[in-house]
Amino acid sequence: MAEVTRMPQPLLAPGDVVDVIAPGFRCTAEQLEHGIAFLKRAGLVPRVPQDLFGEDLLCANTDAIRFRQLRKALYARDSRAVWCVRGGYGAIRIIERLQALQPPRRPKLLIGYSDATTLHQLLNLFWGWPSLHGPLLDRLGSVDVREEERAELAAVLFGGARQTLFADLVPLNAAARRRQTLTSRLTGGNLTVLQSTLGTALQRRPSGMLFLEDIGERGYRIDRILEQLRQAGVLRNLKAILLGTFIGGAEADRSNLGPAVLERFAQSLSIPVLAGIDAGHGAYQRPVFLHTRAELRCGAGAQLIVQVPTFGR
Repeated sequence: MAEVTRMPQPLLAPGDVVDVIAPGFRCTAEQLEHGIAFLKRAGLVPRVPQDLFGEDLLCANTDAIRFRQLRKALYARDSRAVWCVRGGYGAIRIIERLQALQPPRRPKLLIGYSDATTLHQLLNLFWGWPSLHGPLLDRLGSVDVREEERAELAAVLFGGARQTLFADLVPLNAAARRRQTLTSRLTGGNLTVLQSTLGTALQRRPSGMLFLEDIGERGYRIDRILEQLRQAGVLRNLKAILLGTFIGGAEADRSNLGPAVLERFAQSLSIPVLAGIDAGHGAYQRPVFLHTRAELRCGAGAQLIVQVPTFGR
């Protein structure tokens, strides 16, 4: 559990309106109902489009409808946050339309992960907004979510926590084992989704620290994506790379080459690469704020301290 300090204004407070969106896949009606119940128990006012789900070949609804819903949520003056109900696939299909828009004057908090990485990229690198790589609504309504996870999420969203602390990180190369402190902004998200932005208008070379996680990718696929990012210059301006959970991706013989691939990748770089961020598709999904101040302390007992952003009321 992260150590937290307090600040007077939490990100969300009872009575705040939260827009619920489905930019990728849909969830079941029961999962949506439980997710809405989670928001209501927190004292929030969920606003769900009547046509959140509809007919589409792959996604929760047509591209036009999902874009309209997301645009309305981002520009709404009366809501404090936009929460993704599920990941999956689909945000890349509507991102060009979003990029054609002028950013709203008042930023708000976007919450989600996985396919929502596409949206984080837009908000972080083009609009300059902080966002939260955090649990999706279809999961938060589940009884399987750990109490520690709920408590930390409540602390950063409702309790006025100033920061999250990721302790006991695992250095994967010489630069990470050398005692040093780096301060920068953290961006990133799902590795495969980041790969899908290469060669598109959404591609922008990040600086600072890059956070990566993934699910279901075999060792050679992880290696191929990382090598493509390197050759495309995505890693050129980075100060450090932080690895979240990489789960699944077993080989035919049930072995898992993912950890060895990540370690070899780390050892090929001159910047610190550390593992141990409990965030991603794993059973424990800690909140990781993006495009906000982060301090990485390398060496023995390595830790990452990420500041919780503020949004004016």
